[in-house]
Amino acid sequence: MNLDRAQAPSPSLPIPEQGRDSPSSGITSPLPEGEDGLGSASPELPLTMSASVMLAELPRDATAALESVGGFAQEKVVVRFKPVGAAPSLAQELCKITATRKFEEVVRYLRKKLRCKDTDSVFLYVNSAFAPSLDEVVGNLHQCFKNAQDQLIVAYSMTPAFG
Repeated sequence: MNLDRAQAPSPSLPIPEQGRDSPSSGITSPLPEGEDGLGSASPELPLTMSASVMLAELPRDATAALESVGGFAQEKVVVRFKPVGAAPSLAQELCKITATRKFEEVVRYLRKKLRCKDTDSVFLYVNSAFAPSLDEVVGNLHQCFKNAQDQLIVAYSMTPAFG
C-alpha cells in the first residue's frame, strides 16, 4: 500500500468548501440548532418496521446458548435436611427431588416426614442463611447454593431461627 498518494474523495459525497456553510452564505443546516448554537439538538425520528432489521432465525451460536440455558446439569437434586434447635431429626436426612420442582414440594415433603399438623409451623432455610420463596425452582437453588458434596443444605426449625 502506497501512503504517498492522497485518496480521492468519494464522488457521491459533496466536497466541503471554505466558508460555504457560514452564516453569510445563506445556506442553513437541515437540522435545527440547539440553544448553544452548535446544532447539538436532533429531531426525534421514528423508526419504522421497514427500516429495522428483522432476523428470520437466530444465529447458530445464539441458538445453542439458549438451548443450554433452560436445562439443569442434573435431573435430580440431593437435599440434606438439618434440624435446628428443638426440631425433631429425620430418620433419613437425604432425599432426591427433581430439579424442575418448586421449593414448596420440599416443604410439603418435610412436613409429611415430620408428621406436622395443618396448624404446625415449619421454617426452612437454605444454608442456614435465608428462606427461599415457595415458588423458587429447586434446581436454581442447587446451582447457586450447593455445598462441596453437591448437596443443597436445608435447615429446618419449628420456630423462626435465622431472623
